[in-house]
Amino acid sequence: MTQVDPRTTTPHPAGRRAPAEYVPATDSADDRPDYGQVLDDLSAASVARNFDPYLDIDWDAPQMAVVDADPRWILSYDVDPIGRHPWYQSLPQDQQIAIGMWRQANVAKVGLQFESILIRGLMQYSFALGNGDKRFRYTTHESKEECNHTLMFQELVNRIGVDVPGVKKGYRLISPIVPLFSTIFPTIFYFGVLGGEEPIDHLQKDFLRTRSNLHPAMAAVMQLHVAEEARHISFAHHHLRETIPRKNALQRFALSIMMPITMRVLLGAIMVPPRQFRREFNVPDAVMRDIFWRAPQSRTVRRNVFGDVRMLAGQCGLLNPASRLVWRALGISGRASRFRSEPTYTAV
Repeated sequence: MTQVDPRTTTPHPAGRRAPAEYVPATDSADDRPDYGQVLDDLSAASVARNFDPYLDIDWDAPQMAVVDADPRWILSYDVDPIGRHPWYQSLPQDQQIAIGMWRQANVAKVGLQFESILIRGLMQYSFALGNGDKRFRYTTHESKEECNHTLMFQELVNRIGVDVPGVKKGYRLISPIVPLFSTIFPTIFYFGVLGGEEPIDHLQKDFLRTRSNLHPAMAAVMQLHVAEEARHISFAHHHLRETIPRKNALQRFALSIMMPITMRVLLGAIMVPPRQFRREFNVPDAVMRDIFWRAPQSRTVRRNVFGDVRMLAGQCGLLNPASRLVWRALGISGRASRFRSEPTYTAV
């Protein structure tokens, strides 16, 4: 087994020519690759370049051990909204470490739960596809990769050794229903895919870009997740750009309103810890409100995580005066990315 070095797959830096998978915000339909070819390429990439968390991460290496009083679990001031808050900064180091371990374990658990819903939805979606449909092969490849991600996230949670709940109770209760959207309202389902994947992917890339002093286990998980999520997010973007323009004007208007609402709801589910976090660490309500999302820097994070989705909304024709008002009212408006995964952490 080999230990993963997060420096080897650091996402594309700003200022250099973007690789082919980065889609400019201004591209036209004529400039985009054929959807069928995209599906072939993504499926081939899933075969040629995939990861197994028990082969590609050396969990039992000495440097991967989770030990007490390790300062590498202290939350990043540059990236994490909790880590930069004065309340957290004022705590003794041992409490900062305990909160950091709980926070990182819970984010991994949230990722696991989201991936589980996504797998069920993809299987439901692929079940309804006809023979010869290229989406069947790719969505099944993606489901297999997401299964590996759930194993990886749970392994990390177990090794951190904190009993965390993941998402809030209400989201857990409705989780059996959500996968049904993949065949009843497939476009809304894929909005949900991006609403869950984009915030985690955005923040993990910021961690890797800033070379934060991550624990090796956390860094390895982030690297593998980012590497494969690039394909998954790419598929969702291509799929929505292919299917939304075919809908009628009324449907596109309704989708333009639903897109920001879906993003904002899932941002809260992914980013905001459940009540157990407040009780466990006696976090004042005013501090929680400030962290999520009243503090100026926290508002910046809330806007930044959806730069790629705003770019996609423009490409799909889902930006109109009414939808722009919704994006703004929900606090997630802002400049669209110029290309996928454009770095934004320097603006935080």
